[in-house]
Amino acid sequence: VQLQASGGGLVQAGGSLRLSCVTSGTLVSINAITWYRLPPGKEHELVARMYRDGNILYADSVKGRFTVSIDDAKNTADLQMDSLQSEDTAVYYCKADCLTDGGLQIVWGQGTLVTVSS
Repeated sequence: VQLQASGGGLVQAGGSLRLSCVTSGTLVSINAITWYRLPPGKEHELVARMYRDGNILYADSVKGRFTVSIDDAKNTADLQMDSLQSEDTAVYYCKADCLTDGGLQIVWGQGTLVTVSS
């Protein structure tokens, strides 16, 4: 299974972007999706995590502004980012815990850059 991330770009403060992670290969389901980000000059931080049972965890800094979702039919995952702030500027990564015929497989997407201009 492979994971392809997309959707990053340049946006003005207050704007929105939607990041997507698309799986390829044979899998049964996405059991969990986790979005991380690496802001310039800072450490990696967890942005959001969603489990297939619907449980969701958001970083305090994005609560109420970001929405994570999983499309079970397509085995894709999205991160809707609204009211973007300059502090959201980072490379965003997705990680999927995928259930396959061979068991659980954890896959990472490549990073996608989000730049928020103030």
